[in-house]
Amino acid sequence: MELGTVALRLYGKEDLRLEYFELPEPSDDEILAEVVSNSICMSSHKAAKQGADHKRVPDNVHESPVIIGHEFAGRLLKVGKRWAEKFRSGSKFSIQPSLMYKGSQDAPGYSFRWIGGNSQRIVVPEEVMLTDCLLPYGGDAFFKASLAEPMSCIVGAFRAQYHHPVPGRYEHEFGITPGGNCALLAAAGPMGEGALDLALNGDRRPSLLLVTDIDEERLKKVKQLYPPEEAKQQGIDLVYLNPESLTARKETMEQYVNALTGGAMMNDVFVFVPHPAVVEQADAILGFDGCLNFFAGPQNKDFRAGINMYNVHYEQHHIVGTSGGNTEDMRIALQLMGEGRINPAGMITHVGGLDSVAETILNLPEMPGGKKLAYTHVSLPMSAISEFGEKAREHDRPLADVYRELDSLCKRHNGLWNAEAENFLLSCKDVQLSAEDTGERAR
Repeated sequence: MELGTVALRLYGKEDLRLEYFELPEPSDDEILAEVVSNSICMSSHKAAKQGADHKRVPDNVHESPVIIGHEFAGRLLKVGKRWAEKFRSGSKFSIQPSLMYKGSQDAPGYSFRWIGGNSQRIVVPEEVMLTDCLLPYGGDAFFKASLAEPMSCIVGAFRAQYHHPVPGRYEHEFGITPGGNCALLAAAGPMGEGALDLALNGDRRPSLLLVTDIDEERLKKVKQLYPPEEAKQQGIDLVYLNPESLTARKETMEQYVNALTGGAMMNDVFVFVPHPAVVEQADAILGFDGCLNFFAGPQNKDFRAGINMYNVHYEQHHIVGTSGGNTEDMRIALQLMGEGRINPAGMITHVGGLDSVAETILNLPEMPGGKKLAYTHVSLPMSAISEFGEKAREHDRPLADVYRELDSLCKRHNGLWNAEAENFLLSCKDVQLSAEDTGERAR
């Protein structure tokens, strides 16, 4: 079986190299797999910037480079004898990168020589199977499984919410309040969109869902993707609000929510930007036994916001913070996507090939939009979905034809990346990445 692969490997600080090399023959304890798609995470940017200084990157990375990327999906090619009863060749998979194997911080995409998301083929080590982190996927598109890791963070946040439904009994009920009031603040970005999708289509759903953002264009886009009329058919009153509109009316968020809920306020509130004013806004709209989830991770280690401790005492307000999702969260995300109940396509704003990933990782903070998705067998610049039509006019054939078809397929799906577009791109011979495209060969 073919063991050659093209992969993007990390050698040190800002030293990413796209190379062709041979993988070792997998042992009976390992699995040979093909990676199809990988979404690019800010954590990969941090690893590329820090090199061996990153806690998960080996000290000898300059001698034994690692394959970067940890939000990936693909299919199994050859299953070692040890795992033959559990896994089958040809099956689709995703991976939970947080292995926590015997207390180690090592993770695919940071720490291993032969496994990472930005590679055409990988050797899955036994640690992944022993920690039950090789996860089956039955959905219609690989890109959805690539987004299972970020979606698992949202699933984990929803599951971490807690309440005391029986007064006087110290028993926590976890999860958002079914049939309750829920608010997603500053939520028109990629992760907020994912949370909105889960709130509308998950197992526990509110009866009232408030979504806010001060970016009018992003809010308009989200409203088009998730119309209130469709939510109403599921028994959910979906309300969109730009908080700046309240200022013009000299109305506070607390006053607005009080009127919206008839004084009940919010059972669950999620904060999607690390801004003190948004945290304080969330605190002000909590109802009795309400739970505030500080989802957005601040870079400032001294980040602070005002919290009404009187209400923590007398109104039994709760505050939680979640960072990442566990394996069970990821299984839930994969199951919901496999069943077609949630679709993380709204998170994706850019699509490209493996040869565009190094530049994307290194410049990720400066790139606009949401998630950047790469296909490992494709050669294509990282391109905004909204600019496919423009790209078609800028390029000559055959690339112009590729962009034109992608533009048409995405417009059929409300401007979103989709399974049809993925299948076209994967089958298009004009954009296939070969070993000769890498410019470097390594052993």
